[in-house]
Amino acid sequence: MTKKTELETMEKLKKLSLYMGSSDDVKDKPQAKEPKVNKDDKPKPQKQPKKTKPTFKTSEVVILMLITILISLIFGSFFGAKLFNSRGEKVESELQNFINDYQYIIDNYNGKIDKKKLLEAALQGMLGELDDNSIFLDKNNAKNFNINLQGSYVGVGIEIFNNDEGEIEINRVLDNSPAAKQGLKTGDVIVKYNNEDIAKMNIDKFVSKVEKSKSKTINLTYRRSGELHMVKLNIGEINLKSVSAKTFNKDNKKIGYLYISIFASNTGKQFKEQLTKLQKTNIDALIIDLRFNSGGYLAAAENILSQFLDSSHPIYQIQKGEKITKHYSRGSKTMNMDIAILVNGNSASASEVVASALSEQLDALIIGEKTFGKGTVQELQDLTDGDKFKITTKNWLTSKGKWLDKKGLEPDIEVKLSDEYMNNPDDNHDNQLQTALTKLSK
Repeated sequence: MTKKTELETMEKLKKLSLYMGSSDDVKDKPQAKEPKVNKDDKPKPQKQPKKTKPTFKTSEVVILMLITILISLIFGSFFGAKLFNSRGEKVESELQNFINDYQYIIDNYNGKIDKKKLLEAALQGMLGELDDNSIFLDKNNAKNFNINLQGSYVGVGIEIFNNDEGEIEINRVLDNSPAAKQGLKTGDVIVKYNNEDIAKMNIDKFVSKVEKSKSKTINLTYRRSGELHMVKLNIGEINLKSVSAKTFNKDNKKIGYLYISIFASNTGKQFKEQLTKLQKTNIDALIIDLRFNSGGYLAAAENILSQFLDSSHPIYQIQKGEKITKHYSRGSKTMNMDIAILVNGNSASASEVVASALSEQLDALIIGEKTFGKGTVQELQDLTDGDKFKITTKNWLTSKGKWLDKKGLEPDIEVKLSDEYMNNPDDNHDNQLQTALTKLSK
């Protein structure tokens, strides 16, 4: 695989991660409790991709009347009956017209009709008439969505893709996973699964085979440097790492560094653990890296902010129609420490909540490039067959009432990532990181 092809492949994988990882769990109560994948450090450099459209998620969903009736069609026919919504009110005539049209298509189309797919297309059509963040997720995308946001899944701990030759190649092996313990590495090509030749099988088909297996172990044959090897892997729960930490010493100051790749349901816990470890080393200042982090659960962002601010501090606001509700930190004390936050054009939603709150409430320094600008909230609805859809239901505002949608958060110090870092990705060439270290060491 050429270097160019690797970069293009990583770009595709990153875009998938950005899209799947971008939802936030928003609850109407300020005191709400906190109910893929991640590098040990910040992500490898890549040219700024076109902006994706990250979105939030909530587990409390008010189902729209039209959607509810469409979904009920999947379970069985209710034509000819009088239709009422959840409040007992008769539905609008437009919906009755839709039902009549649907029935006409079913009765008169000259060919086979998959009713489920027809209704699915109708739902996608309705969502398509809304904003860009109201979307339909089929079963496979919905599953990946859940894996990223839950922060764990059952498997062997590898990320795979079909390379240019159509082979199943390992993109990354997760730390402490069954695959890592058996020595699998990035670049290994999987050629057999339980003695079945899968050399050029589509990865979705391969994943489906593994998922359908009732065995707690699988045998994989892989190729490395032209030689074949076979390993037996146990299937178990894989916890995805979303927070990594390290320290820097500059001008006699110890500066802690925390990178957050996504706001998953377990990110708040991971962040607290890593922050506590850093504090025990007596750090003088802290860098929080939110670059390429497109969002996640808002509850995770709340938990992180509550480790810096006491309960007197608002951290964001929710606007529904004319009503605006302030949400406050749940922390018991306010941290006295110099903080710098690294952001770029792919820092969105929950990332913008954290960055804006620490900037407005704790005078944290924002360094990097203008953020994505995602100021709306989506709510997630599960469908009976594993599909999902999201619709925009609210706006979120910063702690001081600013709406960042399509505007983004402007950095205090604008620094574009250098070409040197793109060509030689290490901390010394990361000019955004070096700017933060310089500012915090003064």
